Amino acid sequence: MNTVDGLEVATFAGGCFWCLEADFEKVPGVEKAVSGYTGGHTRNPTYEEVCSGSTGHVEAVQVFFDPTRVTYEKLLDHFWRHINPTDPGGQFADRGSQYGTAVFYHDEKQHEAAERSKAELAASGRFEKPVVTDIRKFDTFYEAEEYHQDYYKNYSSRYKQYRFGSGRDSFLEEAWGDSARCGRTYCTVPYTKPDESALRNKLTPMQFEVTQENCTEPAFQNEYWNDKREGIYVDIVSGESLFSSHDKFDSGTGWPSFTKPIEPDNIVEREDRSLFMRRTEVRSKNADSHLGHVFPDGPAPTGLRYCINSAALRFIPKEELEKEGYGEYLKLFEDRK
Repeated sequence: MNTVDGLEVATFAGGCFWCLEADFEKVPGVEKAVSGYTGGHTRNPTYEEVCSGSTGHVEAVQVFFDPTRVTYEKLLDHFWRHINPTDPGGQFADRGSQYGTAVFYHDEKQHEAAERSKAELAASGRFEKPVVTDIRKFDTFYEAEEYHQDYYKNYSSRYKQYRFGSGRDSFLEEAWGDSARCGRTYCTVPYTKPDESALRNKLTPMQFEVTQENCTEPAFQNEYWNDKREGIYVDIVSGESLFSSHDKFDSGTGWPSFTKPIEPDNIVEREDRSLFMRRTEVRSKNADSHLGHVFPDGPAPTGLRYCINSAALRFIPKEELEKEGYGEYLKLFEDRK
């Protein structure tokens, strides 16, 4: 069994290890991802040596995961959705052998799963070109220099500029569409909205009426209108990240009110002419839940008031963000200490 300190280990190469490390560390069940080099013939290579192409190594990440929370098969699915498996010359703007893609299997169980997953991707018709990602037996992994570890956290501005300029996200959006996000900053499977029967079983009558039938809950008689805890609010149906407590304010209306969403891409605005009024309705992107309305009478800095039904939301306290799979939002609260 391929374990370290009770965790299983997986190794992937998918272009820039800064990006791949960031993508894997957002997956619930992944305890950590480490950037490094593997697949070559030089012992303890430096970054400069790897970039020269003389070592045979590729930039890679080792992923340490809890198999009771996430399976190796799910990690493979996540991997495919964050690379271009048809490009033999590199990844996105990064060209060269050190940016090749590969799955390095640690045992025969991983080998079989990787070959099966690759074959399923190739047969899916997702890509017009052949899937060329290697499936290779793991040998030795060399950790990259310290400044490469958690680069997306430690050098956030530079990382974001690099990632945007690389073209990685624009390719993934084109290749996978909404399933590249699934409402959060990671995804393992495309989101599929449950049918009406399943929703009625999952939701309370008020939650169903609000999210599915566009109703409005009573003012001052709902769960979150006066909640002052720190955390985030997500869609009650899909779990899409919507609002932060830091952007919540007392509007005096009796409903939770926010100045802005934390993930603008998860909010859809529509004109609403019901009740003899002209308003702007807000809905969630993936679940298409009715959330509430947005008005231009909010405080600075946006001047907006997102007036949202508590019944459309689920609150996740900051202490539970990591456990619930929203660990990427902890930074919102750490920055304000």
